[in-house]
Amino acid sequence: MTTPIHPEVRIGHVHLTVSNLERAVTFYRDALGFAVTQYYGRQAAFLSAGGYHHHIALNTWAGEGAPPPPPGRTGLFHLAILYPNRLELARAFRRLIDHGAQIEGASDHGVSEAIYLRDPDGNGVEIYRDRPPNEWPRRDGQLAMVTEPLNLDSLVAELDTP
Repeated sequence: MTTPIHPEVRIGHVHLTVSNLERAVTFYRDALGFAVTQYYGRQAAFLSAGGYHHHIALNTWAGEGAPPPPPGRTGLFHLAILYPNRLELARAFRRLIDHGAQIEGASDHGVSEAIYLRDPDGNGVEIYRDRPPNEWPRRDGQLAMVTEPLNLDSLVAELDTP
């Protein structure tokens, strides 16, 4: 039997190849709200939330203007950005709408509420919040995630709650 991974292990950051560094920085900084922590020359930038060294790294090492990978290939499906609660997810959603981001979908997975979109290079991005584990749906003791439509009006109503 193999030893399980330590339960506090987390994915630390994602590093994305982009075709235009400033366009990508503008999206992750302005539309999603991450702060630039460092530029690495003119070919890479590092962004974070809360002063961490970086959660997202962007680079043009494949070349400025490089094309995205063709559909139907293996690779990144999406990166997921976890928000601490429903109110912060609502604020993030509002920021995206205010910046003209095109939302591709919104789902209630029982364990989480998620909103899906693409960055300027076509990378899938999910912003989401987890429900407390005691609220996760279970069937016969097993996790029973679902994919139901997320009520975005209810989410936005969080912004009006005192």
